[in-house]
Amino acid sequence: MSAPEKIGLIAGNGSFPLLVLDAARAQGHQVVVAAIKEETSPEIERHGAAAIHWLSLGELSRLIETFKSEGVSRAIMAGQVKHKQIFSSIKPDWRLAKLLLSLRTRNTDALIGAVAKVLADEGITLLKSTDFLQPLLARPGVLTKRAPNEKELADIAYGREVARHLAQYDIGQTVVIAERACVAVEAMEGTDAAILRAGEIMKHATSENKDSTLSSALTVVKVAKPNQDMRFDVPVVGVATLKAMKEAGATCLAIDAGKCLLLDGDAVIHAADERNISIAAG
Repeated sequence: MSAPEKIGLIAGNGSFPLLVLDAARAQGHQVVVAAIKEETSPEIERHGAAAIHWLSLGELSRLIETFKSEGVSRAIMAGQVKHKQIFSSIKPDWRLAKLLLSLRTRNTDALIGAVAKVLADEGITLLKSTDFLQPLLARPGVLTKRAPNEKELADIAYGREVARHLAQYDIGQTVVIAERACVAVEAMEGTDAAILRAGEIMKHATSENKDSTLSSALTVVKVAKPNQDMRFDVPVVGVATLKAMKEAGATCLAIDAGKCLLLDGDAVIHAADERNISIAAG
């Protein structure tokens, strides 16, 4: 990053915005937070932002006016906004309503990409959401003590092929695989819920067919989208993901090196090692 400046932060849910805020401040930047009332954790109030403005999800005009009045010309989007919020609970202002009507497809990529263009037209440039968090990006190779076994490697190869096809349609970025068969695909519920759903499906299948020779071990594959826009919707995993995997009976996690954030840093690796889960980044 350049010399210290005033940075805008559009904060969604989870710990991602808090990490960005802390990292930006550690590098000497003042951070003006646009906190989404429906999503952002109140915890953000305790992280030393220069200013926090609470906005509703549909207030695009107010977002622009807030950043302009604060002298913000560069901003970061960090943290998820639930799909159901975007497409059901949202109450758009006139500017966002006009933008929504102009969209050819109603997926998150199209919506957030259009918002980014509106911001750029107003002189507010969106930075990569990982600009302050480079050390948290997954490095290439096996990250855990245990490497994937032969069956897991086969599931990773198959899962990556399936996930990359799905990701280009903005359906989801995660698939859960067993014996080179797709057990679950991430949709609007998010990664951890998809993993838990896969676990329930597998438990039900094995309980109904006790003579089955299929392994109940699951492999989770999470990929970046083709031409992933690192300004928003970056793949992330955290300790909660490892907890969901253990509960579901998943033994291996495959992610994209350099394009997936380990939200809890080394704690993710420790959590995997404690659960004998292998993590491979390729």
